[in-house]
Amino acid sequence: MNNFRWQTRLISRSFVLLNLIVIGIVLALAAAIALPDGENGAHGTQAAIFLWIAIILLVAKFSSLIERLGQPAVLGELLAGIMLGNLSMLGLHMFTPLARDPIIIFLAELGVVILLFQIGLESNIKTLRAVGWRAFLVACVGVVAPFILGTYLVGPWLLPGLSNYSYLFLGAALTATSVGITARVFRDLGKLDLPEAQIVLGAAVIDDVIGLIILAVVSAIVTVGAISIGAVSVIAGKAILFLVGSIVAGQLLAPRLGRLFSRIHTGTGMKLTLAISFGLIFAWLASVIGLAPIVGAFAAGLVLDPVHFRFFKGPPLVEELEALTTGADHQQHRAIQQLLASHRHHHINELIEPLGNFMVPIFFIVTGMGVKLETLFNLPILLTALGVTAAAFAGKIVSGLAAGRVRRALVGWGMVPRGEVGLIFASLGRSLGVVTDDIFSIIVIMVVITTVCTPVILTWLLRRQPSAA
Repeated sequence: MNNFRWQTRLISRSFVLLNLIVIGIVLALAAAIALPDGENGAHGTQAAIFLWIAIILLVAKFSSLIERLGQPAVLGELLAGIMLGNLSMLGLHMFTPLARDPIIIFLAELGVVILLFQIGLESNIKTLRAVGWRAFLVACVGVVAPFILGTYLVGPWLLPGLSNYSYLFLGAALTATSVGITARVFRDLGKLDLPEAQIVLGAAVIDDVIGLIILAVVSAIVTVGAISIGAVSVIAGKAILFLVGSIVAGQLLAPRLGRLFSRIHTGTGMKLTLAISFGLIFAWLASVIGLAPIVGAFAAGLVLDPVHFRFFKGPPLVEELEALTTGADHQQHRAIQQLLASHRHHHINELIEPLGNFMVPIFFIVTGMGVKLETLFNLPILLTALGVTAAAFAGKIVSGLAAGRVRRALVGWGMVPRGEVGLIFASLGRSLGVVTDDIFSIIVIMVVITTVCTPVILTWLLRRQPSAA
């Protein structure tokens, strides 16, 4: 135990020290480019953007050291953004223009589209069909309960005097579930085969779909400026029809497009181009009909399946290893083929991952820079954040009651972490002008607390007693 504490303390101190070193380097670079307006002209401004992007990526990668403490990299990126965005409290204002730069904002928005496309790719239509009624009920309760708590109870009670649109976005931000955090805990402890784990993983897929429909409805309501039952019904119908239509059209078009483009070239470059173009076109279509582009990106990822790219070459390593299996016996050949099939199945995800590694951290750094630390010194806001966080916990934990005869607490806690999706909802609300700085900071605090606490509590629950099913 003492050795574990010593290692944790050492890692923590190393993390702080490295961040201080990075801050020093970043400040030196920033000072070198923080020239008065007009001195360098347009060329100097564009050149500075290259350096800003490099700084963002370096800070994001250094902050990923937080993974050694058992926390997801997204949390480190968010905290790094908060740190950079609040250096003005120390009289250092060189980063202030960064979060408002149109190029950086565009890259951040593109990053979130790529992220939702990746989330969609990790799900698929077969998974949606196979989740079972228990996972479906858990997902429904896990979306409806926190949405009602945030929109109609906690929001008006703790934040009186705001518009209904603000409460709607607060409720929407509470609906999200970041399954990656929960899945890692189950995997690390070798518990992914538990019925509770399967329910949570299945429910999280449905949770994403329902949550994005709610987001589409809420954002469209804000844009249109109508909140009547008729208007809400029309917008909800539009969102559902878009998702269903995307799935149907995508299932029909994707195989044909794959066959068509494979006649031009079967390499990984064409494969990546087709996948990314598919995601961006769907994002554009969603925007055209008045929905958030991320809804279209998620739908595109949900539609695409490895079978649609069967006419293209697989990963080079898979192709080479496949050629070496000709002399293997039947058992070895079968085992190798299963392994190669797994890599071939995830090839699209692996192709897009480097692009995500470049674009997505920009979004989380910029998101963190939008948090005002002054709110933490405002006792009413801090207490409100704790109240909203309590509602966030309660709204998801209660979903475990719909899981049937399993360890309901384990299922409920597995649905708690908000992670990246909650931040996406908050950022969209802020861009629409209905999420204030205070609400934005409150949501970020909620995301941080649920993300940090859940792995600890889940680990304790998993080690406490065996599964009930």
